[in-house]
Amino acid sequence: MPRVPAAFAAKIIDNMRGYAIIAMTEDGTVTEWLADAEALTGWSREEALGMNISAIFTEADRAAGAHIKEIRKALAEGRCEDSRWHLHWNGSRFWANGLTLPLVDGDAVVMKVFRDETPLKRADDQRILLLNELSHRVKNSLATVQSVVDQTLRSAGVNAGVRNDLTARIMALSSAHNVLVDQNWAGAELEAIIRDVTRAFEGPVPRVHLEGEPVQLLPSQAVTLSLVLHELVTNAAKYGALSIPKGRVEINWNLSHDSEGLRFLTLLWRERDGPPVAPPTRAGFGTRLLASALNPQHGGARVRYEPEGVCALLSFRLVEKAPAVVMAPGAAPVAG
Repeated sequence: MPRVPAAFAAKIIDNMRGYAIIAMTEDGTVTEWLADAEALTGWSREEALGMNISAIFTEADRAAGAHIKEIRKALAEGRCEDSRWHLHWNGSRFWANGLTLPLVDGDAVVMKVFRDETPLKRADDQRILLLNELSHRVKNSLATVQSVVDQTLRSAGVNAGVRNDLTARIMALSSAHNVLVDQNWAGAELEAIIRDVTRAFEGPVPRVHLEGEPVQLLPSQAVTLSLVLHELVTNAAKYGALSIPKGRVEINWNLSHDSEGLRFLTLLWRERDGPPVAPPTRAGFGTRLLASALNPQHGGARVRYEPEGVCALLSFRLVEKAPAVVMAPGAAPVAG
């Protein structure tokens, strides 16, 4: 790398706004205090030169030797980057992202560049607080809906099996919501969705085998796919491979891109060593869900009833907003 002229470097440092640049010895003694270091910390250059950098670390971080660890990691690995709370000269705190790098300049062995990101940190904390509050309210609402539905159906004398299926579907919605909350509603990993739906069959000897590369789903499609998988798991547990001890399910998926860069997901659900299965004589909720939840224009769902068990192929385009799940009245069973 060509050597940067001193005048050039000085011009850059003098005009950096919002960044502090400091140089330190191996024990953390400050030898340079440049750019906006004074504006960010409140210590003037005269006050900072000769003090230990630990002064801008919180008491807990000082006790843990965080400032020395940063220096040692930078010297050992060539860089050390982290974000943490720091202290102003008056004891107030600010959230800073800093990068520590090796340096050869007199007694100094490292330099640290950092900036104040407190507004971003506060906004992120507020966002998480609101998401947690939203999650709490939604879970309470779903629990209330479940209770109202169960009591209403029970009072109407509806069959217990129907009641249980409906409440299980409401709980599947709640479970998908929990996975999204864990990801701050940025989406959900496909594998996390599958493992959440099939958790009851993990055990010492897993009966559900997964294979596929990481795929991030946006919230709307994560909920839709969670409901679809819930129906497949429920049917397998009642009538298919998961209804007998030796039965198992293999789930494989792959991501592809077309010539326009659009992403498509293909997921194969295959049951093994299960009891003989036959196509349903009527279109139940699960069949209608498979028929309508995934857009047929971009693949849709195909289900085959093979000797070893159900084989379902799900294909759909990954988009920013998944279409709402709308049940098509009288939709025919999906079959390959």
